[in-house]
Amino acid sequence: MGDIFWCSSCLNMSTRPRITFDDHGRCNACQWAEEKKTLDWSIRQNELKKILGEHRSATGSFDCVVPVSGGKDGSYVAYQLKHNYGMHPLTVTVTPALSLELGNQNLKNFIASGFDNIQVSAAGNVLQTLNKFGFIHKGFPYFGWLIAIETVPLKIAAKFNLSLIFYGEEGETEYGGSTALKDTPFHGIDFMRDVYLEGGQDLVFKEAHLDGEALSFFRFPTPTEIGDNQLKITHWSYFENWDPYRNYLLAKEKCGLTESPDTNSGTFTNFAQNDQALYSLHAYMMYLKFGFGRATQDAGIEIRRGAMNREQAMNLVKLYDGKYPEQFI
Repeated sequence: MGDIFWCSSCLNMSTRPRITFDDHGRCNACQWAEEKKTLDWSIRQNELKKILGEHRSATGSFDCVVPVSGGKDGSYVAYQLKHNYGMHPLTVTVTPALSLELGNQNLKNFIASGFDNIQVSAAGNVLQTLNKFGFIHKGFPYFGWLIAIETVPLKIAAKFNLSLIFYGEEGETEYGGSTALKDTPFHGIDFMRDVYLEGGQDLVFKEAHLDGEALSFFRFPTPTEIGDNQLKITHWSYFENWDPYRNYLLAKEKCGLTESPDTNSGTFTNFAQNDQALYSLHAYMMYLKFGFGRATQDAGIEIRRGAMNREQAMNLVKLYDGKYPEQFI
């Protein structure tokens, strides 16, 4: 490993997986934030309208899939598709191992605001085992759930003969990492397996000594399951300037989102990642592995959207980053 350094614009560290920097020391997330200011978004909006026009149901039946937890981002995407683009989204939720009551209520509120939802709950012992071995071998305490949020929406889409799947933001581009999808709307299963799951799916399956029916929710759909219905997997952030805080405000107003009464563990915000207890452990592990935690990530978002400067962000990181999530352990 070379010298460890920080982005000259935000607080991203060079230890972040797949991140790149330019000659001025700016991470690829900050480079993208600058590029977005002059990007002609109308071109991508026209691209979106064309894609939606090719898939929109004339009868009111489902025409796309949106993974949701009841949080701000999935709620925002589903709302936009339904109310601003005339689509008929089927939303899909994967139940986490240790769900929080606030997250459960937010999901109920989201559904009550007018959205159809399928909630998939894998066998508890299987999810627990995959989480355990994902923790041991990959340092991801919710690796089983992470696999399922990639595989289950695709399986549901295949079952309903739907091809269009909208995730929220493309985190590699938005927050720092691979730039492979910066200028392309669609990606395939191989990208999800290699980048989002970091090539760890088969290793964890092997170490967990699970196979067959036990892993049915955790395997990507086969070509036979997909059939002639070619999946088109995309992120909303490709088509629109992504702003997590704007998403929060809309989800709060339109979908019944409620934030935590206190700041979340390890950060200064209270309106994101409120669905499961294991996220706090995940963020703490990130701090141990790479030297930055949840507050650093949140501060970077605030810097890039112009809500605070680097000095303000640094003070918050010093106060909150790397806090042990005692209430969840």
